[in-house]
Amino acid sequence: MPTVEQGIQSQLRNIEKEYGRSIDEPVAVVAQSGLTKHNEVVAMLKERYGMRHGAAHRVSLVSRDRMVPTSQVSAPALSPNLQKVYERLLETVDSLGGDIEHAQKRGYVSLRRRKQFAMLQPGAKWINVGLILRQHQTRGRLEPAVKWNALFTHRVRVAAASEVDNELESWLRSAYDDAG
Repeated sequence: MPTVEQGIQSQLRNIEKEYGRSIDEPVAVVAQSGLTKHNEVVAMLKERYGMRHGAAHRVSLVSRDRMVPTSQVSAPALSPNLQKVYERLLETVDSLGGDIEHAQKRGYVSLRRRKQFAMLQPGAKWINVGLILRQHQTRGRLEPAVKWNALFTHRVRVAAASEVDNELESWLRSAYDDAG
């Protein structure tokens, strides 16, 4: 079974074949355009190259990734205490498996496997851990997330590295397994 990366590479080859140009050309045009919003980039690619929506969508994503490589995205500015919490959370997440994608977004980090299973969103006093746990009941620090972020079923507020414990790890593991 092909990996996600192999599927993306196949899609890029098909786009190059269908539109008769290297993927680098529309990516360079996107970079020069100064457009940053995904929908604007997609619309521009459709108009300029006559791309179908799926092709324009993929080129937009590739352009975004090339403009800000994940390795160069800095972690949010955090207090020393929250920096320890953030690092401990990332260590815990990375221990779940080697197939986790950390997607830096504006103000948070999306954690994905085949689909998103969690997010880390730093705040002033704690780090919000959003989880997709469809089979879990809310209790104690495992709060309902509906008013905070409707994409997630639960939220845990983590204010100290010691709160990244076996219980939180088990919730992360459940969300990770469900996303596989």
